[in-house]
Amino acid sequence: MANVSSVGIGSGVLTSDLIDQLVEAERAPTEKRLDFKEEAITAELSVFGQIQSAVTDFRLPSRALADPTIFQNLSAAAGDDAFSAAVSSEAQAGSYTLEVSALAKSHSLSSAVLSDPDTTTLGSGTLSITINGVTEDVVIDGSNNTLNGIASAINDNDDLAASASVIYTGSGYTLVITSDETGVENAMEISVTDTGDGDNDDLNGLSQLSYTALAENLTQNQLATDAAFSINGIAVTRASNTVDDVLTGVTLTLSGTNAGEPASLVISRDTDTVVEKVQDFVDKFNALQAIIAENTAFNPDNPAASGLLMGDTSTRNILTQMQSIFGQSIAGLESASVRSMAEVGITTNKDTGQLDFDSSVFISKLNADAESVAGVFADQGRTTDAQVEFVRAGAATKVGTYDINITQIATRSDYTGSVALGATTTIDANNDELSITVDGTSSGTITLDAGDYTPAQLASELQSKINADTALIDAGKTVTVSLDGANQLVITSNVYGSTSSITIDTVDTNTLAQLGITTGAGTTAVDVAGTINGAIATGDGQFLTAASGDDTESIKLKITGGVVGDRGTVSYIEGVGERMVDLINGFLGSNGTITAKNERLNTQLEAIAEERVKLNQRIESLNARLVRQFTSADIIIAQLNSTQDFISKQLDALLASTKSD
Repeated sequence: MANVSSVGIGSGVLTSDLIDQLVEAERAPTEKRLDFKEEAITAELSVFGQIQSAVTDFRLPSRALADPTIFQNLSAAAGDDAFSAAVSSEAQAGSYTLEVSALAKSHSLSSAVLSDPDTTTLGSGTLSITINGVTEDVVIDGSNNTLNGIASAINDNDDLAASASVIYTGSGYTLVITSDETGVENAMEISVTDTGDGDNDDLNGLSQLSYTALAENLTQNQLATDAAFSINGIAVTRASNTVDDVLTGVTLTLSGTNAGEPASLVISRDTDTVVEKVQDFVDKFNALQAIIAENTAFNPDNPAASGLLMGDTSTRNILTQMQSIFGQSIAGLESASVRSMAEVGITTNKDTGQLDFDSSVFISKLNADAESVAGVFADQGRTTDAQVEFVRAGAATKVGTYDINITQIATRSDYTGSVALGATTTIDANNDELSITVDGTSSGTITLDAGDYTPAQLASELQSKINADTALIDAGKTVTVSLDGANQLVITSNVYGSTSSITIDTVDTNTLAQLGITTGAGTTAVDVAGTINGAIATGDGQFLTAASGDDTESIKLKITGGVVGDRGTVSYIEGVGERMVDLINGFLGSNGTITAKNERLNTQLEAIAEERVKLNQRIESLNARLVRQFTSADIIIAQLNSTQDFISKQLDALLASTKSD
């Protein structure tokens, strides 16, 4: 280490190798101590990293169980390939018998077979295709009067609920026209205005594509039919094979028939999914507990082989706090059928410290009282008033039961006409147009279809045309049009609260006189107002959010109706899943146990690195000092050796002189 080749030349004793040995003797004890300490801290950091990873993994199933909706999920089991079913949260459990006798089919028509799809022409004129009361015209001329040309013209009409194709039969080509939707109501009628020969019904020219009661010149390949089936013996027909309005929350998809062999449809709780999530919760905790147990265990036979984290308070606190949550009854479920994890089949094994899960007990409790089982795990709010809905809570919300008092019910803005409608109202060019602003968004010109309307039909037509306005659709604004007790039109915003507004901007010449609608604003709407736990809450439409700083902070309720005054209570329940998520987030937070432990270990590693720097500086200083000292000593020794040589020579000379005398 001395790296000074001249050291020791004078003496031959004080060499650079000796300096290196002295320096190494000074360095070794400290370096060995730092290496040992660094190795121990690095090993501890690695093990604690495994614990941190396992804690993070455990947060995922905890968060899944914190969602109360998973305990309410239903599944559908069809006993036959003739149908399938999907369910939403609105469905109700039950068993049904389903028999499908016919599927809904689209209408399909085909032309005569022609020799060529691009050169054989079919005349000119207009095809007027009517489907479900809507007629669309397709103009055929010299540019598109072949089979392929007509198919393209039909397909290019985006408003036509039908499509066309040309099929090669093996002997020629045929034009096939098919309605887009199934059902009898979507049967097609094709009338032809044949400008070629002037005859709209014969088999020549364009009229050969006619399909009316007077001229069925096309071949009907498939009749438009409705789906026909029965549920528990009740006959049902629908235009589509996808049916979502027979059983609430259930969408049926019919794919075949089973006439004479009815099959079962069972809507039941989706216990498999819930059990899978609970099992994942148990498995992830057990994996965490196993890592902690292994690395904190004491080995009485060989204490040196004990876990690296034996006696570590941070690790012990993590496990202790989690196990504390498992062992507690859930506040708010005191009168429920289940109140703790143990009562739903999750217990702690006294020998291993791990969780045991009895799925049969869990399924039994879930089927008997899903709401209470959800309360054991999930963030849940319960209200005593049917028109007060719990929406959510937050991290600051405290478990408890709180009073609700409503001082103002949210309203919607509406505009009421000034004319009582008669039995029939005629819409014509003098009263068919208006424009409106809904919740701050202005429509374009709204045009009603001409015709005679009953009051109910006119309300429906006005609502349909307003809600079809592009500007309002883009802004997500809609209205409801109804009739009041005096048969006057009422236009109501579908938004509640202070942002709700209706303003009539423009009207036609006779709109006021005949419909009772003129320019002007509707009523002013208000937000809900009231208190939660005695503290003034914030209203936004029908939503009421609890005050900041109160125990109820972040509770959000929806007041759907009712009267002002006391409206019962809201109880906030925080189950094991939600509490575990909060606990783990605390561990991993900036001031949490895990974060603090990692920071402490990393700080110790940084301190070791600083000690190494100081050691290197001290050793370099020692090395330099020894080099200086050895060099100085070597010079002195060299001088002494020189003096010794001189004296020796003088003595030798003196001795020689004496002998000669």
